[in-house]
Amino acid sequence: MSSPASQRPSSSARRLPIRLDAWSGLTLLIALIVALPVIVVLAHIVMPAGGVWAHLVDTVLGRYLLNTLFLVVTVGVGTFVIGTGTAWLVVMCRFPGRKLFEWALLLPLAVPTYVIAYAYTDFLQYAGPVQSALREAFGWERGDYFFPDIRSLGGAATLITLVLYPYVYMLARATFLEQSVCVLDVGRTLGRGPWRLFTGIAIPLARPAIVGGVSLALMETLNEFGAVQYFGVDTFTTGIYRTWFGMGEQVAAAQLAACLLAFVIVFVLLERWSRGKRRYFHTTGRYQQLPEFRLTGMRALAATLACLAPVLVGFLIPSGLLGYLSVRGGDSLFGARFLEFAGNSLVLAALAAVVAVGLALVLSYGARLNPGPVTRTASWVAAMGYAVPGSVVAVGILIPFAWLDDQINGFLKAHYGVIAGLIFSGSAFILIYAYVVRFLAVSFNALEASLGKVTPSMDAAARTLGQTAGGTLRRVHTPLMRGSLLAAGILVFVDVMKELPATIILRPFDFDTLAVRAHNLAADERRARASTASLTIVAVGIIPVILLSLAMRGSRPGSRARIGRKDKDL
Repeated sequence: MSSPASQRPSSSARRLPIRLDAWSGLTLLIALIVALPVIVVLAHIVMPAGGVWAHLVDTVLGRYLLNTLFLVVTVGVGTFVIGTGTAWLVVMCRFPGRKLFEWALLLPLAVPTYVIAYAYTDFLQYAGPVQSALREAFGWERGDYFFPDIRSLGGAATLITLVLYPYVYMLARATFLEQSVCVLDVGRTLGRGPWRLFTGIAIPLARPAIVGGVSLALMETLNEFGAVQYFGVDTFTTGIYRTWFGMGEQVAAAQLAACLLAFVIVFVLLERWSRGKRRYFHTTGRYQQLPEFRLTGMRALAATLACLAPVLVGFLIPSGLLGYLSVRGGDSLFGARFLEFAGNSLVLAALAAVVAVGLALVLSYGARLNPGPVTRTASWVAAMGYAVPGSVVAVGILIPFAWLDDQINGFLKAHYGVIAGLIFSGSAFILIYAYVVRFLAVSFNALEASLGKVTPSMDAAARTLGQTAGGTLRRVHTPLMRGSLLAAGILVFVDVMKELPATIILRPFDFDTLAVRAHNLAADERRARASTASLTIVAVGIIPVILLSLAMRGSRPGSRARIGRKDKDL
């Protein structure tokens, strides 16, 4: 029998801050590789910017700050209300059109913000059909009536909200599908109706996923460039572009980008601090079919209209407008060349989604196995690329990889007399790398929230049955996280389909995507021709959205789609 002293850990073990196991090392390595462009950008903070900052402070910095804060608050509240409310309705309630809205509510995510801005500008401007019809119907002239200006700060906030609420809807729906029936049963026995179950139980338990979705929407808002530039709204992002590419002040632009990072870091830290020591995993293995509240009469009508409105305004109307423009004067290159554009976009989006979800799963699981400050900080830093504009990420990637290409070519020329060319900086590899850096946060937030709902007792039980850490992830956690894995893949896929600045800067020679084609035409005010590529982006994006959304119906353990299915891993 060992003595008590022999059972106590040694002083050196007690002083060790983290366990340097294989998962921790892998987590740190992935975080370092993904965070490299962000580190390159942040390295500019310590560099002197001359008198540029004084000029920015005296002229435009206040406007950048106020407009950005307005967008953040408005979009944050709007996406939370629309995304969370519609997710609860389609998961927990029965009303006309529910199964249709399950996937239809995701459709606005496939519409780029700059595309919806172009569509509504033509539709709502003074010479557009809406105001023209009003003047004709009532005999009004200019100045006789008030009509909201779509090309304004409020218009930009509204359109961005309509495009980004699916982030919250997707993650909230996945969490509601995974929620415990036991907790809901306890609430119902205490006399709580559907509304009180939603506000008092479901939302607090789904808080990590909802906050993750809102965070993604806010980071995308901070990065938004196309719509706000087209509307003439000055934000930090337009300031970064103007400072970097207009004024040629890379240091000042990188310091503005660091301010965006500060916004996101402060938000994430405040939210995690507010959680305290609360945990959100299930303490029971009881999974049953979720209860469904049947809505009738006015309640059913209200639920249907609540789900129809964001789909109508965020997808159907702009898609119809783009379709009308495409029929009247579409792109003359529509045909075989578009198959090439679509193929490039599909391959890049699929590869980036697989890589990003895989790396996010490793990062989140590594932080779960070793929840020390080093691994968690590394994971957060790796996910901060989403807060940096795409063009800044592209420059942060070009700097080290251009240097690497120069070194390789110099070595080959000195020893073999040949030049290999742009091995990294001129290939599609650098595009995939940029997409992973930009959108790793999308998949990481989704998987971290889902993994946090799995009770640690499952890990302990699997390890006592002889499973390794990797086996536990593959045979226990992955099946439970199926819905969140699908949601993360969808979000990354659609985001890559729409990504524009990084693609323009980093794409190989004569390698265009649908987003690049649409932007080039729209930038020349050829919106009718740009509508063809825009509609193709939407069509390509909604197919996986619909299929994976339908597959998410059976992702909940205990759902009807899974009853009777033998689990071969048990």
